[in-house]
Amino acid sequence: MSVLKSSVPAPERPSLFRHVRYENLLAGLSGGLVSTLVLHPLDLVKIRFAVSDGLELRPKYNGILHCMTTVWRHEGLRGLYQGVTPNMWGAGASWGLYFLFYNAIKAYKKEGREEILTATEHLISAAQAGTMTLCLTNPIWVTKTRLVLQYDAGIDPSKRRYKGMIDALVKIYRNEGIRGLYKGFVPGLFGTSHGALQFMAYEELKVKYNKYRKELPEAKLNTIEYITMAALSKIFAVAATYPYQVVRARLQDQHNTYSGVIDVIRRTWRKEGVRGFYKGILANVLRVTPACCITFVMYEKVSHFLLAIKKESK
Repeated sequence: MSVLKSSVPAPERPSLFRHVRYENLLAGLSGGLVSTLVLHPLDLVKIRFAVSDGLELRPKYNGILHCMTTVWRHEGLRGLYQGVTPNMWGAGASWGLYFLFYNAIKAYKKEGREEILTATEHLISAAQAGTMTLCLTNPIWVTKTRLVLQYDAGIDPSKRRYKGMIDALVKIYRNEGIRGLYKGFVPGLFGTSHGALQFMAYEELKVKYNKYRKELPEAKLNTIEYITMAALSKIFAVAATYPYQVVRARLQDQHNTYSGVIDVIRRTWRKEGVRGFYKGILANVLRVTPACCITFVMYEKVSHFLLAIKKESK
């Protein structure tokens, strides 16, 4: 008996790729580049404090201002901007890819639904986006850390082990292989919880605030409101997840050798206690909070601008 094939086409299955928007990539890229260029010196200070584990070869700093003035005195403006190239590449690529993946995943999950996503769904979407982004950008962050920690060369560029971003990438790969470029990847994966918590808080704050204003959940806010939401969400995420950044920076540091994440945690705890896991947090909060505000405001403004242009062109 022959079976008649139905002429009715099967319903189209949802596709993640249909929700990819280049506007999100460009908007996130813009925000990451601008915030990094403005605030890189604070990032350098944060990393130097994070790896400050008592080794004699490291400079001793009494605080954020002392660190910045010492670097300025011994290494000049160029010293404060060591590692800025991979930092801009890393931050630009990370924010661009993060917003690209996050919005695509979020739209995919929301397809065919009228209700807004829950806090848990925002958390999972952000974690997935963070993992995908880290897989592509971890080598850039290793390079940035190595360049930032070249404090033994002073103002003489000929004494620096790495001449720049490409030179560092090549030398790390040649001497340490792929494994060297992915040092800190495991704590970096834990770091996706930072982004996930931040985006969950940011989304929930916007939803709750718009509900309070009796507006739609995705209604636009003004600049001050975006800054407030971004700052609160960032401070919450930093307080919850900062220790992983210390562990990650120490793993990536070329001046010390650890067998792995557990070894870093054990040695840091034994020598420095809880305080060791929060070294550099003040510099980090001072850097990442305004950086986050700049990034998110730039993202919101640029994405709305690009989407409006796209809508008008149709």
